[in-house]
Amino acid sequence: MENPFAVLTAIVAPAILTNACSVLALGTSNRVARVVDRTRVLTAELVKLGAADPGCASRLRQIERLRTRARLLMSALRFVYAALGSFAACALISVVGALATSYEVPLLFHASAVVALSVGLGAVTALVVGCTKMVAETRLALVGMGEEVTDSLGERAI
Repeated sequence: MENPFAVLTAIVAPAILTNACSVLALGTSNRVARVVDRTRVLTAELVKLGAADPGCASRLRQIERLRTRARLLMSALRFVYAALGSFAACALISVVGALATSYEVPLLFHASAVVALSVGLGAVTALVVGCTKMVAETRLALVGMGEEVTDSLGERAI
């Protein structure tokens, strides 16, 4: 083993990405909870309004948007958890590769390097897809916020 830091880097990088995915999963879960809470509030408001009430259509649009946001968040959460598990597996496979080098088992080293790289690439792909879904959900949240502000100002003007 010429450079012991190369082994350490191969193990630490997936571990750090595992931690980052954990934080992202926690934040995404919190966003799911906020969507659920907002849906409950809008549903309660909708029950109080009559079908002919002008605010009814707006609340129905908001609820539909919240459904879409919830689907995006749950999909993002699945991808983030897949990335989390894959990064953890990548770290473990890297340890196996490091042990194979220490015990001079080149075939196991090369196999673990290929598997770790494949799992790591899958993890990065899952993380990118999950983050892309989070961006789409954020855009929907901002559209909803804009509509709520417009509706609120419109109701005050009346």
